[in-house]
Amino acid sequence: MKNSAGKPVLLKMVEMIQKNKDYLGEVDGLIGDGDHGMNMNKGFTLFRERIAEKDISFTQGLGELGTLLFSQIGGSMGPIYGSIFTSMAEAGENCEVINAEGLAAMLEAGLQGLHEVVQGEVGDKTLVDTLVPANNALHKAVTEGKDLAKALGEMKTAAEKGRDSTKDLVAKFGRSSRLGERSRGVLDAGAVSCCIILSAIADGILEQSGVSV
Repeated sequence: MKNSAGKPVLLKMVEMIQKNKDYLGEVDGLIGDGDHGMNMNKGFTLFRERIAEKDISFTQGLGELGTLLFSQIGGSMGPIYGSIFTSMAEAGENCEVINAEGLAAMLEAGLQGLHEVVQGEVGDKTLVDTLVPANNALHKAVTEGKDLAKALGEMKTAAEKGRDSTKDLVAKFGRSSRLGERSRGVLDAGAVSCCIILSAIADGILEQSGVSV
């Protein structure tokens, strides 16, 4: 996919967050304060309004989205997703084409950006449980020389498995960490939203590349 033609991918991310707003709120409400869906929807909807009339590339949009989330979204998710998206944007700003290798580099940068604001690791019941396996799977697929559809498909599968793994974990961060063992048995809302976003990016890139999803 040409980076310059990536605006539909950004809009797909917005669409999927909007569609899952209530679900994200329900998941978060089980062990958190229930505002994850509302906050994410607010940020992504405002982003859509800001880019509506702009001719904007995929990486430019990620940078603008990250900056907006930093400044407009409350709680921990604004800085977390803000760091991820701005780091991804910086890593990919010189890419004319967003292919599997380029996206892998961007995702790695996003993970590094995340670790600058959050020290969570896999197993701590956070979005790290989604992002790390997705990143690892994409890098493995690139190393093995797999085509775009296969690489992004494996990234999505790993993200889904990572998301689902949080159900059996005990929360180590945030409000839900106070519940201890009572936080087990529920998905982490951040892991869920991260999976939604990664899946939207993968599907959007494939659609813009002319590959059926």
